[in-house]
Amino acid sequence: MPSVTLSYPGGPLTGHLTLTGSKSIANRALLIRALTPGGFAIEGLAAADDTVRLQQLLESEEEVLDCGPAGTTYRFLTGYLCRRRGTQLLTGSERMKERPIGILVDALRSLGANIEYAEKEGYPPLRIGYSALDRDARVSIAADTSSQYISSLLMLAPTLPTGLKLTLEGKIVSLPYIKMTLALMGYFGVKHHWEGQTIVVDPQYYQARDFTVEADWSAASYYYSLAAVSEEADLRIDGLFEHSLQGDAVVRELYEEFGVTTTFTDTGVRITKTTGVVAPPLFEHNFVECPDVAQTLMATCAALGVQGLYSGLQTLSIKETDRVKAMKTELGKVGVSLYKIPARMAGKTGIQYFAQEGRADYAAGTPAFATYHDHRMAMALVPLALQHAITLEDPDVVKKSYPDFYRDLEQIGLKVNRD
Repeated sequence: MPSVTLSYPGGPLTGHLTLTGSKSIANRALLIRALTPGGFAIEGLAAADDTVRLQQLLESEEEVLDCGPAGTTYRFLTGYLCRRRGTQLLTGSERMKERPIGILVDALRSLGANIEYAEKEGYPPLRIGYSALDRDARVSIAADTSSQYISSLLMLAPTLPTGLKLTLEGKIVSLPYIKMTLALMGYFGVKHHWEGQTIVVDPQYYQARDFTVEADWSAASYYYSLAAVSEEADLRIDGLFEHSLQGDAVVRELYEEFGVTTTFTDTGVRITKTTGVVAPPLFEHNFVECPDVAQTLMATCAALGVQGLYSGLQTLSIKETDRVKAMKTELGKVGVSLYKIPARMAGKTGIQYFAQEGRADYAAGTPAFATYHDHRMAMALVPLALQHAITLEDPDVVKKSYPDFYRDLEQIGLKVNRD
């Protein structure tokens, strides 16, 4: 298996980068464009594999559409293909076939969708035929399920004959991603309103407008982590918006606890950390609205020896890998423990907590971290390279969301050696 070894010669961390566009925003914009009469121009599309793949599949006339490992692509297409003429087989990688899709399929079937499981009940691949989706205008879905299911339904909603009244049952997780979807729909002229926990979207048309994709705050999180682990940092990152649609923009606030300061510029942000900053003894956060940065903060705490107390990690088990389990294994290689706190200790709240203890120890030599076919596993662990050389196995998984990652690391002084 190919690998890459990362190291840092020392000194202040400095550099100037332009980040890739947000995959989350780009994929939503592509799906909305496919539903918009006449289409529109999109600037700043992410070069991420997931985005490239979605664009290709939306334009494809093939009967078999392979999403590979791209979860967002698969879930968005599951809804979209219900409204496309003909019948398609929507498939993906072996890991994709292990990721449940039943909640979304059940919701679409309640609207009249023509969907069959081609292999295992409740999982990809799916055989999807055209349907008017006019059986009902109401559908309910568990509010703590993946926001990608909810977004798939919402983007389809204005094109349905009777619109959609989508009720979210229970405690809502990943609300920023739902708000992102609704805000983008609003940019293209689609109105909605809330009735309690029901989102109401009447039948209407998307209005074509040119669109620019902002840079990815999830990608920015790795540079915040690098700054936090460094003794001193001064990084300029272009493409980020101060008033962002992305829930992961919260990283600028989270990293204030680690002495990292954000200043917005005309083109993006300036991230700084001065010498002498002392890390907090404890970092506590509920990641329910920003699960994609959880691994990043875990790695930061491991590097600095900060005790972690985390909640809101329930969606991480159905990502590209079980991310909590994977982080437990990999951080264990440098002597850091990550463990689930017994449910009985949560009291009446019912909240599941995870605790992290220990400081990364490299006495055993250069750690070799597995990446589990998960782009975020690879990128989250990189800041440890500021302290000691590390090796990442299967490093090109980053192409899923950030193909220029290693090039950008070199621009700020890290050494990248491919084996």
